Amino acid sequence: MSSAPRTPPGPPEGAAPPTRDSRGTKPGGRVTLSVLTERKALGEPIVMVTAYDFPSGQVAEAAGVDVVLVGDSAAMTVLGYPSTVPVTLDEMVMLAGAVRRGLTTPLLIGDLPFGSYEGSNERAVASAQRFVKEAGCDAVKLERGGQSAERAAAIAAAGIPVMGHVGLTPQTATALGGYRSQGRTAERALEVARDAEALQEAGCFAVVFEAIPSDVTDVIMPGMEIPVIGIGAGPATDGQVLVFHDLLGIYDGHAARFVKRYAAIREEMVAGVAEYARDVRERRYPEPGHGYTMAPDEAERLRELVDRERQAATLWP
Repeated sequence: MSSAPRTPPGPPEGAAPPTRDSRGTKPGGRVTLSVLTERKALGEPIVMVTAYDFPSGQVAEAAGVDVVLVGDSAAMTVLGYPSTVPVTLDEMVMLAGAVRRGLTTPLLIGDLPFGSYEGSNERAVASAQRFVKEAGCDAVKLERGGQSAERAAAIAAAGIPVMGHVGLTPQTATALGGYRSQGRTAERALEVARDAEALQEAGCFAVVFEAIPSDVTDVIMPGMEIPVIGIGAGPATDGQVLVFHDLLGIYDGHAARFVKRYAAIREEMVAGVAEYARDVRERRYPEPGHGYTMAPDEAERLRELVDRERQAATLWP
């Protein structure tokens, strides 16, 4: 079984190539931390999306997004785990490397999976280094404040940019009462604010706010000097992120309230494969144009050779 030769990622047919106005970079350039900082200062929204393999990396590149996160949500959307907890560092690094090969321009961030950074600063740094060295990531992300802020500081001190994540943190969703909005009381909202401030002080270049009330975001944002990317956190953040499989309608699991579907790809995929199966069973595929031919004289010679071999009992005795 073979595939067509790969071609460099590019914009879809008929689409204008990304320009400096659309992504903040010159043609052929790359989104950097300074670009994101500039976007925040200018009030220009930052577009972030997850990706998990070479094709989704190509799509993100062609669509002109600013940041791509190889999220641990791959555990559920790609690897079939029931939550983000089981995915390993080896699996995440492998997926990140595939995404890297599919894109050039966006900033690429690898998500540190559960168990890969909590134990010590040394382990956190070693895990982050694998994303950079083996997968080609530009930065890493970790969840929660508290002790995670210390880990973030250690990673940043090692020269690796790190993004924080507060609010609903899926790796510890059980401890938070499940996959539900966080910060819905003043006291809990204050904890979210403290976590965000701690990550900022630790040297994070950006922070994700997930599933918190818009009012909480509005209160915290004036104190945030670094870009804040929201997912279910209202419109006041500096940018937004959605899971690739959610926004395209590929994943058929539960969709959070904040998800907006921009396509129904899974339905199209199922319909396409079902039509292929019908064609095979009803012998409508392959058609003559899908096959290869040989010269008539060569076909005749082949028949003669096969007949000779059969008669000599050396072929298909």
